[in-house]
This record gives sequence, C-alpha cells and structure tokens, in this order.
Amino acid sequence: MKLKGQGISHKYIGFFFLAVILLWIKTYVTQLTQFDLGIQNSIQKFLLFLNPLGSALIFLGISALFKGRKKYISLIVIDFLLSFLLFANVVYYRFFNDFITLPTLTQTQNFGDVSSSVSSLLKPYDFLFFIDTILLIALLVFRIVKIEKKDMSRQKVAALFSMALAISCANLSLAEADRPQLLTRGFDRNYIVKYLGMYNYTIYDTVKSTTASAQRVMASSDDVTEVKNYTNSNYAAPNPAYFGAAKGMNVIYLHLESTQNFLINYKLHGEEVTPFLNSLTRDQNTLYFDNFFHQTGQGKTADAEFMLENSLYGLPQGAAFTTKGMNTFQSAPGILGQQGYTSAVFHANSGSFWNRNEIYKSFGYDKFFDGKYYQVNPEDQAEYGMMDKPFYQQSKPMLETLPQPFYAKFIPVANHYPYKMDQSLATIAPAETGDASVDDYFQTARYEDEALKEFFDYLKQTGLLDRSIIIMYGDHYGISENHNKAMSQVLGKEITPFESAGLQRVPLFIRVPGIQGGIHHEYGGQIDILPTLFHLLGIDSKQFVQFGTDLLSEQHDQLVPFRNGDYVSPTITAVRDKYYDSTTGLELSQDKLDQAKKYHEIVDQKLAESDKVVNGDLLRFYTPDGFKPIDRSKYNYNKGQEDSSK
Repeated sequence: MKLKGQGISHKYIGFFFLAVILLWIKTYVTQLTQFDLGIQNSIQKFLLFLNPLGSALIFLGISALFKGRKKYISLIVIDFLLSFLLFANVVYYRFFNDFITLPTLTQTQNFGDVSSSVSSLLKPYDFLFFIDTILLIALLVFRIVKIEKKDMSRQKVAALFSMALAISCANLSLAEADRPQLLTRGFDRNYIVKYLGMYNYTIYDTVKSTTASAQRVMASSDDVTEVKNYTNSNYAAPNPAYFGAAKGMNVIYLHLESTQNFLINYKLHGEEVTPFLNSLTRDQNTLYFDNFFHQTGQGKTADAEFMLENSLYGLPQGAAFTTKGMNTFQSAPGILGQQGYTSAVFHANSGSFWNRNEIYKSFGYDKFFDGKYYQVNPEDQAEYGMMDKPFYQQSKPMLETLPQPFYAKFIPVANHYPYKMDQSLATIAPAETGDASVDDYFQTARYEDEALKEFFDYLKQTGLLDRSIIIMYGDHYGISENHNKAMSQVLGKEITPFESAGLQRVPLFIRVPGIQGGIHHEYGGQIDILPTLFHLLGIDSKQFVQFGTDLLSEQHDQLVPFRNGDYVSPTITAVRDKYYDSTTGLELSQDKLDQAKKYHEIVDQKLAESDKVVNGDLLRFYTPDGFKPIDRSKYNYNKGQEDSSK
C-alpha cells in the first residue's frame, strides 16, 4: 500500500483504488451471474463490465471530501451501503424477478409479513457480498494500512471526479447508441441496470420517483380532459348479447393467488392438478378466457386489485396501493355502492398489508374483514394469513351478514410462495424437478382448487350461485423466470423469452347464471375486467376513465401491455425489444417490424396516460354525471366501529 516518496495522500489513494477495484469486480460479477439482463451483443457485454467502475469512483470518491481518519471511515461506510444495496436487490430479484425502487421502500409495513419468505431466498454464499468491506476493515484494524491524516488536494479530488464523470459519460453515450431513448422510454428496469449498472439505476429511479410525486402539484383539469378524450377514443361498445345479462346480481370475486394458466388441464403423475377449475372450462354458465394475462408490476397482488377495481394500470415503480392511497378514485365498490350494492373484502391478513385499510376507503369499500375477524389457529396458519379451507369456512357467516346485492372480494393465500404446506393436507405428490419452489407449487395449487370447490358447494347450497356473477382471476405469476430450468422440465420444452411471455397467462373465469358458457380465445388482461363486469351488469363504462375494454365486445382491443412496456397480441409478441410471431414463436422478419413498433408506440402511450391519471390524481378534476365523489370519512374498518349508515 505504501508508495515511497509520493506523500501520505498516495497511501490513501492506494486504499481508495483497492476499494474501487473490489467493488467494481464484485458488482460486475453480481450483475453477470445474479440477474437475467438479456445480454445480446459485445457492446452490452462491455458496458456491463464498465458501468460499475464509473459508479464506484463517484460514490466512493465522496469519501475524499472528508478530512483525516474520517475519509477512511466514510469510504468503508459508503462501500458497505453500496454492498447492502446490491445484496438487497439480489434477494429481491430472486423472488420478484425485478429491482427495488424507491416506492417499494415505503412498503415497510409489509416487511414483517414477508420475513419468512425472505429467509427462504438467502443463499450460503451471500456473505460474499460484504467480503470487500470486511477486507477493508481488516486492513485498518490490523494496521496493514495505517491511517494518515494528510488530505488530498482539491486539484486531485477534482481530477478524481473528472475521471469518474468521463467514464460515466462514455458509458451513457455507448448505451444510448446501442439502445436509443434509454432514459426517456424507461419502463423496463432491466435495461437501465444492463446499460448503466445497479448504482446508476438507483439514481435514475430516485429521479423518476421524485418526478412522479411532483406530478400531482403540477396537474390541472386540462390534463384530465386530454385523458378522457383518449379513453373515449378507445372505448369498446358493449355486446348486446351480454349487456345486462347479470343486472342486479351479486358480484363475487375469488382471487386465485399466484395461479398461472398452464395449470389448467395440466396433469402431474397422471393426475389433474386443478380438477375443479378444469371442470369450469366445461360449465354451461361459465366463460373461460385462455389468453388472459396478468399485467402487474412491482405491486403484484396489489396491482392486480388496483386494475380490477379501477381499470387503471399499476405504477412503473412501487405500488399505487401504498403510494397513492389518498387519491381520488372512481372504483367499482364506490360506483356500485351508489346503485344499492354493499361492498366487502375478505382477507385474513393484517389490514395494513399493502395499505389496504387506507386505500379501500378511497375505493369506497363498505367493509373490510381483515385478520382481526378470523381465528387463525396454528394448524391453519399460512404464509400471509390462513389456509384457504378454514378461510372460506370462517368467511361464510360474515358474507351472510351483507345485504344483497353485494360486491364481495375474497383473497385467500395458501397458494403463495414459497408454496409450503403441511403434508397431511397435500393430496398430490410434488413434482420432481429438484427445484423446491416449482415442485411444491402443484401441491398448494391442488389445495387451492379443493377449497374453491368446497366454497362453490356452499354457494350452491345457499342459492347464492344462482344469484351471483362469480369472477375468478389469477393475480400474477407463481413461478418466476428464475426457475425456467425447472419449468422446462414441467412443460417439456425450452422456456425461451417468447415462451416466458406466454407463461404470464393467468386464468379468468366469469360465471353468470343463464348465459351460454364456453372457452374464449380473445387476448386480454386484468385492465379489461372492470369494463367487462360493468357491461354484464348493464352499466355503460364510457362515462368513466377506464383503460381496459370489454372482453366480450366486438371492438375489444386485443393488444395487451405489460407494465415494463412489452406486450402480447394475437399476432405479435414483444419481449425486451425483440418481436415474435404470436402463433409460431419465431422472430419477425424485417418487413413486419413496422407494425410491431406501432404497437409499441400505442402501448407506451396507454401506460403513460394511465400514469398521468394516477400520479397527477386527475380524477379529482372529473366527476361523471350521476356519480358522487367517494367520501373516505364514511368508512371505518376497526372491528366493532364499522360505519352503520348503509
């Protein structure tokens, strides 16, 4: 570490550059091995190697601004913080296949509930994420490097930052050359990390999140007029054959936690995994959509709820449930509540999880039966509440207190990562891929299916089955792309990017007494559920700001955006700037790329317009005819103190 004759400052420089090199190499190896960033060419390989260097120089260079021993201490502290950020993103990515954003850090009320899931994501080698910090501390503790008090000159500090900025600017220039509009069209966080690195991504995300928060202050009624014109131009008129088919009926949503569509009619060890759901594909009163996709982002379950209640997209960073709970909404419970419906949610977890006990007030939910209303015995405990069978059993008497017609949503959680369950309750053997998450998934999915059948039997016995429209929807994927190797064994084919996009299909069943059921092949997504429901109830959705279209309408838009800006349609599938024929899975020829890029422009605009509504809280400027704005103060979900005005 000593450089003779060069002065004490060079001893610090040696220590500094050792820290830079260790952080640089560690970050590069992590980005290369722990994230699936889709590296496609030599420029991207080079940028992945280069991008941690500029960041390491800039962030660790801050320590040079301190004096004496403080510059050593600050260097180690900054190195530890960057290491922890890297480690936290790796753990987050293992489950969500995504990166942490600033809004996700506001979801701290969820952390206690997910602690057991986090422990299952840790690996024996994770201590290596902090090995450089440990080494730097050891060098000082054992006096291999002596702390010197002489400080770097201003000229040398300026030269250090100039070098760091030059590297970072070169990095950005090469990135923009390979991927134009990298920062302006930034729906997909994968691109930012791939081209600019984990630490620059954090800066980018902070700027984007702060900008989004400022949009509410800058918003005006002119903005909502533009949005309303946009949604009117994309409106799909109801199908006369279905409009009003469920008029006056109860509405029952049954949430299918982490349920992907490949489970439908799938056999494991010669047995159907979901025999009850399979039977509904043949039910005379049930519509089953086999090209229906989840469109969630970082909010996962919360995003799914947000879309089905509002026909607005979740946000690109974080979850609207946690960051926009005080917004003005024109949600299904509030709208139907003004037409005589009583609304309620049943969920045996903490009411604060995903900020539900606050945002449900903004949606206009009359009642929220959360964990306080359930007796969760140890044998009934699930990862995020209670097992499905006792959950439905305990929910029945509460459901029976609701005046009809009612709008009720049930959120069971047994089929949730990491898919562990008491083997005495399992009625099918696990798969045998060697990947525990994939293998156990089939057991909890079977249990979920059995619980649904029991609840349907109850609805039939009470007569509710004949007086209710029942919607069952998958909320998000159950098996992430991190398990593609095991999934290739399950499905008997390689999981290419095209196949991975297809695996984002989730089930959608809509049962309406008296209608002709059947399998529908239209492409659609969660954004489309609300206008479909409204038209079945005989309510025209046109007056409301909704970004989905009625799945049963002949004008239904079959272009399905994903939250990262990718999309699927009956003809073209877009995954990370590659375009595939949706029927063959082959990459599109050059002569068909124009249409693919036009679809991308449509998708980008649709997501941007929705974000404008949510970030700007634009619905406070617009009230449809005959609708009264939802008054949050009317709702109280404390047990024993519920509002009794309805």
